[in-house]
Amino acid sequence: MTYVVDLKELDRHAIGLVGGKNANLGELLKRGIRVPPGFAVTVNGFLHYLDEAGIRDDLFALLGEVQTEDTACLDTVSAEIRGLFRQSQMPDAIMAQLRPHYERLEDVCGREGIPVAVRSSATAEDLPNASFAGQQDTFLWVRGADEVATYVRRCWASLYSSRAISYRVMNGFPHDKVFMSVGVQKMVNAKAAGVMFTLDPANGDRSQVLLEGTWGLGESVASGEVTPDQFRVDKISKEINRRHISHKHVECIPDPTGGIAKIVPIHDDRCDKSCVTDEELRELARISRLIEDHYGGPQDIEWAIDHDLAFPENVFIVQARPETVWSQKKPEPLLAGKSASELLLQRALQVIKVG
Repeated sequence: MTYVVDLKELDRHAIGLVGGKNANLGELLKRGIRVPPGFAVTVNGFLHYLDEAGIRDDLFALLGEVQTEDTACLDTVSAEIRGLFRQSQMPDAIMAQLRPHYERLEDVCGREGIPVAVRSSATAEDLPNASFAGQQDTFLWVRGADEVATYVRRCWASLYSSRAISYRVMNGFPHDKVFMSVGVQKMVNAKAAGVMFTLDPANGDRSQVLLEGTWGLGESVASGEVTPDQFRVDKISKEINRRHISHKHVECIPDPTGGIAKIVPIHDDRCDKSCVTDEELRELARISRLIEDHYGGPQDIEWAIDHDLAFPENVFIVQARPETVWSQKKPEPLLAGKSASELLLQRALQVIKVG
């Protein structure tokens, strides 16, 4: 039975085995997109763990008691389920595959004890009609196969957080049909990180790439601690049409001792500087269009710039999923009755004329 698989062996058809996030990372690697190397603990591993630990029946019995409208009941059930995971060990059969995969990652990266990010990848994540983003846990700067195994179990347990349980109930996802894979990737030592959309979220204009970013990890934006820098780049000309640099007083960095991120102050000389260079912006815009063309529709993409590497090897994509707002709408004419494709053609002709 396959419990652990290298990301580069996966593609978009592997959602049932490794969840949407990991399947998409494998697909990007096959397309030649720069993605941090790593591996996935499969759904098979998750199910084997439930059976080997003997907690499957108790888990679903507890879920059958949950009343999502009763917050206290929901929190109690969630806490009891997470306790089941804390009390159980990783089965030997899974460790027999996880350990050599981590050791191969050490060899690939040329570093013993390579720090990794351990990220959830549920089978209902990153689907066009669902928004599971952020509902399960991510752990950072994890070192060693044994520590990875500990945080894999914590990721599995986060499938049963109060928020995740409630979301599934409200949106009609049966608990016994949503399973958990876990992705383990080389930790990007992020100088900067953020998101980008292969359209303008404000109006659906598909001729633009909208990028947001900040110093360090992107969690400082998600938590509301920082207003990100924002850029809009033309897909054809690569012209930076909008540039708004915010005052960034703090940044989010990994805490090597806790598997989580921490907020620290930013030195004054960086607070009001752009977190990315123009060449990094254009490279991100170029990559975003490759991803959009590959999937055939607008994308919501997470990126990171590695502090330790030189351009362009420092530009990484850490996640891609379908954009879920404008992509569900019927395309409509933009600006003086012109469609997005007409605008793209017009911009291309302008670039050719200028050139």
